[in-house]
Amino acid sequence: MSAAAGPYGAPVAVHQFIPTLNPHDATGTHTLLLRDILRQAGWRSEIFAEAIHDDLAAEAFKHWMYPDHATDGDVAIYQFSTSSAVAGYLLERDLPLILDYHNFTGPQHFAGWESLTEERATRAGVELALLAPRAQLGLADSGFNERELQRAGCRRTAVIPVLVDYGRVSALPDPRVAAALAALKAQGGTDILFVGRIVPSKAQHELVKALWAYRRLYDPLARLHLVGGTSSFDYLRSLRRFVHDLGLSSAVCITGEVSDPALAAYFSAADVYLSLSVHEGFGVPLVEAMAAGVPVIARGVGAVAETVGDGALVLASADPSYVAAAVQRVCADEELRRRLTSAGMRRMVAFSPDAISDRVVAAVASVAAP
Repeated sequence: MSAAAGPYGAPVAVHQFIPTLNPHDATGTHTLLLRDILRQAGWRSEIFAEAIHDDLAAEAFKHWMYPDHATDGDVAIYQFSTSSAVAGYLLERDLPLILDYHNFTGPQHFAGWESLTEERATRAGVELALLAPRAQLGLADSGFNERELQRAGCRRTAVIPVLVDYGRVSALPDPRVAAALAALKAQGGTDILFVGRIVPSKAQHELVKALWAYRRLYDPLARLHLVGGTSSFDYLRSLRRFVHDLGLSSAVCITGEVSDPALAAYFSAADVYLSLSVHEGFGVPLVEAMAAGVPVIARGVGAVAETVGDGALVLASADPSYVAAAVQRVCADEELRRRLTSAGMRRMVAFSPDAISDRVVAAVASVAAP
């Protein structure tokens, strides 16, 4: 095949590789938005993945199909978020590589829960150590991630935030879900929301503890909505038992993966967004909550403080009574709520695709059009 001309006159295509392309995943959304930006800039760009969700079957190719699309001078962008056969596939090829690093949950967070997931996380660390020195450029969602890339041996790095589709939270809410949440709201009580996979590192059990304390100290009708699928079924089963043992079965809703309109309904109904994760390389739902106008409270681990800036109340501890007091303060103090939501809306502007796209193009061009 002949090569297409890039935006700087370089005969090059910029293709993305990703372990799994999923429509409800932050890395998958970032990859789709980045492909559109690359194409708008003038590069040919396709997505190649080890696994492709059925809903996105028309948006990508299996990674082993890349030779059917290869041209001289191609550049590869690898969306690194977990271990994958794609890493080995790229290591076997002499393609100029841009490593787009979204961090991954380390094996220590799965120890005692999911041995297979723990092993996969260990492999991810090995793959990062092999890929980082090979990369001509490392892109990181945050300074926290950039430092990890540099420790892994990446020689040239840049911080460019993850691309977020704010349509997920601004979509017309699912009327059925919205009606159910409104019926609960009519009974009284605070609605606390967390969005993320049900896995040990997201620490949903800490959220349940905080709810238990909050109901006893401040609001006996408060509810907790945990929105997201799981990749750790042992942890999910234990979490459900923990909720039952604390007598909170009617107060904790574990939704599983939901559609974008349903997600919009949960954000619309939330009084506060609460995150007690023990590991965050960026934290896309934090930005989504700010975009939805929901006041955010988050434990300050990893890149959280860097992501939220002054748009959230950042906690130093997950002690249940301490977290409960923070939730009560945000829910009861109207001036604090106003300041948090206003600051959050200002903060999320820096993460809009329009604010990021030129930086991404310039970074890619430094490799794709030397």
